[in-house]
Amino acid sequence: MSGTRFVDVSHAVEHGMVTYKGLPAPLICDYLSRAASRARYAPGTEFHIGRIDMVANTGTYVDSPFHRYADGRDLAQLPLESLAALPCLVARIEPGAGPTIDALPFAARDVRGKAVLVHTGWDRHWRTDRYFEGHPHLSGRLAQWLADAGAVLVGIDSHNIDGTATGERPVHSTLLGRDIPIVEHLCGLADVPERGARFYAVPVKVRGFGTFPVRAFAELD
Repeated sequence: MSGTRFVDVSHAVEHGMVTYKGLPAPLICDYLSRAASRARYAPGTEFHIGRIDMVANTGTYVDSPFHRYADGRDLAQLPLESLAALPCLVARIEPGAGPTIDALPFAARDVRGKAVLVHTGWDRHWRTDRYFEGHPHLSGRLAQWLADAGAVLVGIDSHNIDGTATGERPVHSTLLGRDIPIVEHLCGLADVPERGARFYAVPVKVRGFGTFPVRAFAELD
């Protein structure tokens, strides 16, 4: 482990924050406060038990195929090999390039077996109204290219990997249809090198759920 460095690329989940406009913010509170716990334990001993009520699409989260498809793998069925220690590529997208990303600066041979993380810098708008407006996203054609090239996970640091102007979601449909997990609302990708890092985005093992927050991070040697 000597020389290993970890880069956190996930947002903290906070009481009252809005991840996706129209979905409720998390409610974080005490189930058992420290003060209340003192009556249950020996003098000088106290504990805190927290409670959180939230929708699955909160903070930085992973989408499994079940999010899109009723017969797709849910969170509990995702193999760890699809979420952890993935060699990754970080695609740098120039600011002002336009909302629709139709190509990445990699050859198909570079993508095979990799997690592909799309760095747009949109995370600078996190917790502002701007975050929800005109966000950068992949095109359906690029999603098909990534799937055909052999990407094993695709992530982005913006509001949605798809455009949201219509009800169509070609990127989710293509990638999740090919058992390729998606990670949305990443942050801090400027600190991850274009090549050579390993990516982790492991959720809680919940059955019958398609999406859940992750502590996403990159491991650098």
